[in-house]
Amino acid sequence: MCGIVGYTGGQQAISVVLEGLRRLEYRGYDSAGVAVVADGALASLKRAGKLANLEKALDETPLASATTGLGHTRWATHGPPTNRNAHPHLDQAGRVAVIHNGIIENFARLRAELEADGVAFVSDTDTEVVAHMLASEVAAGSGLADAMRAVCRRLAGAFTLVAVHADAPDRVVAARRNSPLVVGVGDGENFLASDVSAFIAHTREALEIDDDHVVEITPDTVVVTDTDGAQVPVRGYHVDWDASAAEKDGYDYFMLKEIAEQPKAVANTLLGRIGTGGKLSLDQMRLSDEELREVEKVVVIACGTAYHAGLVAKYAIEHWTRIPCEVELASEFRYRDPVVGRRTLVIAISQSGETMDTLMALRYARQQGARVLAICNTNGSTIPRESDAVLYTYAGPEVAVASTKAFLTQLIACYLVGLYLGQVRGTKWGDEIQAVVRDLSDLPSKVDQVLETMEPVRALARELSTATSVLFVGRHVGFPVALEGALKLKELAYMHAEGFAAAELKHGPIALIEDGVPVVVVVPSPRGRSVLHDKIVSNIQEIRARGARTIVIAEEGDDAVEPYADHIVRVPACPTLLQPVVATVPLQVFACEMASARGFDVDQPRNLAKSVTVE
Repeated sequence: MCGIVGYTGGQQAISVVLEGLRRLEYRGYDSAGVAVVADGALASLKRAGKLANLEKALDETPLASATTGLGHTRWATHGPPTNRNAHPHLDQAGRVAVIHNGIIENFARLRAELEADGVAFVSDTDTEVVAHMLASEVAAGSGLADAMRAVCRRLAGAFTLVAVHADAPDRVVAARRNSPLVVGVGDGENFLASDVSAFIAHTREALEIDDDHVVEITPDTVVVTDTDGAQVPVRGYHVDWDASAAEKDGYDYFMLKEIAEQPKAVANTLLGRIGTGGKLSLDQMRLSDEELREVEKVVVIACGTAYHAGLVAKYAIEHWTRIPCEVELASEFRYRDPVVGRRTLVIAISQSGETMDTLMALRYARQQGARVLAICNTNGSTIPRESDAVLYTYAGPEVAVASTKAFLTQLIACYLVGLYLGQVRGTKWGDEIQAVVRDLSDLPSKVDQVLETMEPVRALARELSTATSVLFVGRHVGFPVALEGALKLKELAYMHAEGFAAAELKHGPIALIEDGVPVVVVVPSPRGRSVLHDKIVSNIQEIRARGARTIVIAEEGDDAVEPYADHIVRVPACPTLLQPVVATVPLQVFACEMASARGFDVDQPRNLAKSVTVE
């Protein structure tokens, strides 16, 4: 959600901070602000709305030259998105500036205590209490880092906090609990951020910061302690992509670029996972073969698009391993008293590795004794660090809020996990696994083929841009694809869109069908699962008989659907379980073009954030 940047070094802080905030715009936000430490004083400016509003204000009223500063893009929780609620927040004397991601759950009690002591608040936020509390600790004789440790011991909730003080012109202090924070280590300069993309143009060396740790940076030092002041070890890692990977490269939208990158992303997810003789070898699979053989149930936990990847995983895992597999919305998982234990394998799927609902579900599963395997795109993030095993997708940075290449690579990772379980448990013969691996290896070229034929889909999206509703239906693994297609349209085009299991239409949703309603139908291959194909052809006839405009996604050579389709989108032939990888791509393109035709911001849809770091 919120974007956070802190800097101290030899460059102009305001330039570094603004550059970092621009790279974090994809996270979603509704206001922005900066603060710098210069000449023994703080200077701060903040504005509601997009970063351009802040930059315009800075052009009109430049801040003092400084080499230490911080910046923030806010996604509103406490208080509406206004100038006074934007971050940074200052204490009454204007000596401390604080930015914050997360929610401080006991802020009301803390605010009441401060107001009883005569502190006057100027915002509606929970964050402002931290500024006043830090100022009080510093006034009592503490340094800024000690003050931060003392304040954190009193806070409840999830937060990343970053602070500067007018009396400390060369240092920035931060703390985290259940919210992302990473350190960038440079030469004579250091960085703090909610995401490595904020400082990737300056350094690719990063440090992981764990929960309830406080970090203090100067231009030449990084000191990390726990909240009691004891120094703790930190883990460093090298970011394996550079700043150019987070640029648009001539595309109108990041989403278009990321859709186009999917063949390479899928190939990268497969790279290095296939060993000698076609056997799978998964990196960082810290679970032993013996532990995996003990698994009696698999539970997938995820949110949003990742949840749809999990639904596909269920079909593959159960088919290849014969292990029962459940798929849970991570936000609901721990609140329903789920039955998990030592013989349960929990698969946590998250692009960012910081999704708070998924992280909390993961922690609950581990408390119950379950083993956890993470599927994640972000090295050094919290979910992989707290899991027993991890499968990184290596999709590269995904900037657009609506997920595309992350979804496809999550599908590939799920297939790999299912096959690996089948390999370890002996439910799939070696030649069977090799055959599926060959099919997986063909997918990058097949996705590329789909991308080369998308102009009719774009034209259809423009033609239907005035529609008020679009329905999506599918069977088997086509059902999660339908859900994903509907989600993309809701996210980007702000229109009613629903995904249904095709056979469920006659149990109620078919009442939504009327003349001209566009219905997208994901048709399974007629090869191998012909009964599925025949059933959905019948569903198409039912829909069309009631006046719907049918848009059929079918594999090349499937002529049986032609009499019942108003529009056919062809995709390369794939085994049924793998079809979601190619069938999803036209729906991504359709949603992107629909949103563009309706005049909406494709990369930053309203009310949404890329990484949901609060429950």
